[in-house]
Amino acid sequence: MILPIVAYGDPVLRKVADAIDAAYPDLEKLITNMKETMYNASGVGLAAPQIGKAIRLFLIDASPFAEDDNLSEEERTVLKSFNRVFINPKILEEEGEEWIFNEGCLSIPDVREDVSRQPKITIEYQDENFTIHTETLEGLAARVFQHEYDHIEGILFTDKLSTLKKRIIKKKLENISKGKISADYRMRFPNAKKGK
Repeated sequence: MILPIVAYGDPVLRKVADAIDAAYPDLEKLITNMKETMYNASGVGLAAPQIGKAIRLFLIDASPFAEDDNLSEEERTVLKSFNRVFINPKILEEEGEEWIFNEGCLSIPDVREDVSRQPKITIEYQDENFTIHTETLEGLAARVFQHEYDHIEGILFTDKLSTLKKRIIKKKLENISKGKISADYRMRFPNAKKGK
């Protein structure tokens, strides 16, 4: 089932999400619905807060990035198979000199900005069977993970922008929260006027 994606301005996007365990109700169904929702919106990641649930869960399928000819063959190979469910993830270490990449977010349609992040991270997480994994991610895989991880910490990519950039996009963000935007996928707007 395709779920509505929560728009900028909804308080759930600002909550630090709660850890879950294997007893979480209907988890398998939730993950299936989140995948369907993410693919329907042409996203490469979707965090549970973006569908209104403040839990430490997100999905990533970075395979669309593998089409980028500017990437090395090695990075394209990694991205092709970077399709996972992350439950209760932790960033254990971030390394390297920050690099800039243009990011967007399904909760903030039509806003894309350059964001600095570190290129290499070591993470720990549980998969959908609650098996624990530890691994190191680099490049775009690390970036997509960091973007989704921010969601479960109540952080949006727009928080990482300069004061000037934030001022420039302020009106756009207000319009998104009021539903004065058209997206190609279902959305839920926190401040939309009823009866529209």
